[in-house]
Amino acid sequence: MQRTTLIPRQIGRCGAAVAAGALLLTACGTEQQKHSADDLRSQVPAELKAAGVLRIGSDLNYAPVEFKGPDQQAVGIDPEIAEAVGRELGLRVEFIDTSFEKLIPGLHAKQYDVVMSALSDNRQRREGTDDSGGPAGPGLDFADYFIAGTSILVRAGNPKKIGSLDDLCGYTVALQRGTTQATVIERQTVACTKAGKPLKVKLFENDDLALAELAAGRADADLNDFPVAAYVAQQRDGGKTFQIAGAQLQPGPYGIALTKESTALREVLLKALNRVIRSGEYDKILAKWNVTGGAVQNAVANGGF
Repeated sequence: MQRTTLIPRQIGRCGAAVAAGALLLTACGTEQQKHSADDLRSQVPAELKAAGVLRIGSDLNYAPVEFKGPDQQAVGIDPEIAEAVGRELGLRVEFIDTSFEKLIPGLHAKQYDVVMSALSDNRQRREGTDDSGGPAGPGLDFADYFIAGTSILVRAGNPKKIGSLDDLCGYTVALQRGTTQATVIERQTVACTKAGKPLKVKLFENDDLALAELAAGRADADLNDFPVAAYVAQQRDGGKTFQIAGAQLQPGPYGIALTKESTALREVLLKALNRVIRSGEYDKILAKWNVTGGAVQNAVANGGF
């Protein structure tokens, strides 16, 4: 996937001190960075600054985006980006493991400050509507930081020769409840029924259960975010269990989700994200997890479709 440019990358300068030599440039840069960091931290909402911690709701069952390491602590792409953002803001980050379908209700119930869980920024979530346009709950704001599409995951060898959504007609799909993929497959179910080849859908609380259904042969495919599908296909039994079928579908942004009332927090998160991007730390994190194709040039608010 092409690197997505949302806002031109800014390059900082130390002004007239450049002419004074490398030593003065370094000193100026250090002083400027400290002042800039202090300025950003001063913009953190008072209640968060007092608490000293940013509480993040996340479903820690979605490697490599977020999952639990051997010590049961949050690891992966999202936790590493969140830690970098926390350092910029002078906040400790705390991940609160929550099943995916309960994340947004938990955010509105103030169980955490934000949600960061491979959550796609889309119009329905921003407006709080369902597919038909009817009300589904309060809307959300997003601070977008990554691009990912949907991939079809099948058993190794692709025994049913699946290569597209239409190829799923007549088969069984297992996937996680409450995801963007669940919405995609709901629409495809209508198309398959019209074509006279009904599609059976099995929904599960988490992705591991859906993958187990596919591995056991009780489902023919799983729909997943591309980074997760690629990781699972590569890692599970040395690449002998699953493979990706067809091209990546409908790429769009992941965003840190906030309530509509959290405008000040959203803005300071965007500034911190962009600082992490400009520092090069963002690229290092994505390279570590082999997902550089989803990198963005700038974090933006509510950039989804």
